[in-house]
Amino acid sequence: MAVGAMGLDLEVHATSSLTFDEAAAKNRPVSKVITLLKDMLKQLEKEAEEDEEIYDQLACWCETNDKEKTKSIADAESHIEDLTTKIEELTAGSARLNTEIKNLEKEVAENQNALDQATAIRQKELAEFNAEEKDLLQSISALKSAVTVLSKHNAGALVQMPAGHLNSVAATVNYQLQKWAPLLKGVLKHSERRALAAFVQNPEQALIQKKAGYAPQSGEIFGILKQMQESFETNLADTQKDEMQNQKAYDELKAAKEEEISAGQEQIDSKTQELATTDEKLAESKEDLEDTRAQLSADEEFLMMLKEKCSTTDAEWEERQKTRQMEMEACSKALAVLSSDDAHDLFTKTFNPAFLQSKMESERRNKAAQVLTAVGQKLHSPRLTALATRVRLDAFTRVKKAIDDLVAQLLKEKEDEIKHKDFCVEEFNTNQLQTEKKEHEKEDLLALIRIWSSRSRP
Repeated sequence: MAVGAMGLDLEVHATSSLTFDEAAAKNRPVSKVITLLKDMLKQLEKEAEEDEEIYDQLACWCETNDKEKTKSIADAESHIEDLTTKIEELTAGSARLNTEIKNLEKEVAENQNALDQATAIRQKELAEFNAEEKDLLQSISALKSAVTVLSKHNAGALVQMPAGHLNSVAATVNYQLQKWAPLLKGVLKHSERRALAAFVQNPEQALIQKKAGYAPQSGEIFGILKQMQESFETNLADTQKDEMQNQKAYDELKAAKEEEISAGQEQIDSKTQELATTDEKLAESKEDLEDTRAQLSADEEFLMMLKEKCSTTDAEWEERQKTRQMEMEACSKALAVLSSDDAHDLFTKTFNPAFLQSKMESERRNKAAQVLTAVGQKLHSPRLTALATRVRLDAFTRVKKAIDDLVAQLLKEKEDEIKHKDFCVEEFNTNQLQTEKKEHEKEDLLALIRIWSSRSRP
């Protein structure tokens, strides 16, 4: 409030003749100063109310943020504990799945190797069987031809056969004897082997030779060849039977191994998928843990700053309230001093008003200055001390200016406190907006990660 706007005029014209009446008393400088001090008291009271209102808002803001950040810190610590346990479990699960996958891959490889070996053996056996079967069929066919030749002719006819035919039969018999020697070892007797050997060396002579009391040897040779044919046919049947059994055993082994390989591969695929899910969750949990720790650190730092700031604000407010109250008391006491001589109005009507008024103003100014000086020293308030000095030394025109300056200073303090409040409110709103923005960004990133993960899966 501007004191000059009140239209005060403290100049005293010493050359004017003074008439002391009620109107003059109301307009004298002391009364005007009293009015100014009362206005200043009202202004101080109003500032106190406004300051208290601002402080209540700041206290509410401090309490609200304290509760929110304390709860956020407790939630973050709990979440960190849960994430730590979850990460340990996922890490153990990932290690277990990796071990199980390696063991399954080893089993599948062993089964595949066993199947490959069995297949190689089967292929070798089949090749050997095919070769043996082919040889036996050729031998049986050759022996059938020889038996057919011998069965169609008697001894005389055989002698008349061209030598080349007999030699061909003999060569066939000799080839079969040599090729199947191990097979025929337990089939032919020594006498039969000698007869065949003689037939091979000289077929014509062996066939017409007679023994005492016996027919020519052509019949014996026929029987031996027939016996060899039957032996080959029996061996072929046994070989084919063994081949069927070997093929059946291989098919069963192959089916079993393929089933084991398929089951193992299915388990590998299942556990590989489970491992991918586990590793994904593990990575998300580690990232979540890092973000939570960062947020916890930020919340703890903010809470520490908040407590320090709010504690400082409380102390400053209490000190400000105390100072303002004592300033108000000082102004009240100064008012009491300045207005304590109103009862002398009747006395001033009898004696020289100008002389008495000057003297009383001087005494009251000294007393008011003493009050202001004492409070200023106690509060270490430069403005009260300066005001006391001016009250003691200056005329009331200067006192009016000093009071006006004091009021202006108080108004500036009020303006500064309002700016401080606005700053705190703006900081609170900015912090709130940044927190919400970070939360939205986090949710958007998590959504993008989940979409990318779902699209990248086979």
